[in-house]
Amino acid sequence: MNQKLKEQDLAFLYGAVLQLQSEEECRRFFEDLCTVTELKAISQRLQVAKMLSQKIVYSDIVQETGASTATISRVNRSLQYGADGYTEIFRRMGVLEKKETE
Repeated sequence: MNQKLKEQDLAFLYGAVLQLQSEEECRRFFEDLCTVTELKAISQRLQVAKMLSQKIVYSDIVQETGASTATISRVNRSLQYGADGYTEIFRRMGVLEKKETE
């Protein structure tokens, strides 16, 4: 698949997600879109990101979530060097406080 088609597919996915208007619609959409294993992996990564953002140590995250240290490290890299998607969502959800400079 060429890059332009991949980008169009991703844009279509993002547009579809933006059309969801309730938690129930979101649940039904993601149940249809993803396997149970995929949903568990996505939700686990989100929990790991939240815990890392709250400065919880790896060993406690492993114990609480069952995530591997490799997964925790990968999520931590996204938090440190990624596109700030986790951080923005956590702020909107009230999980993180806004930076004092904002």
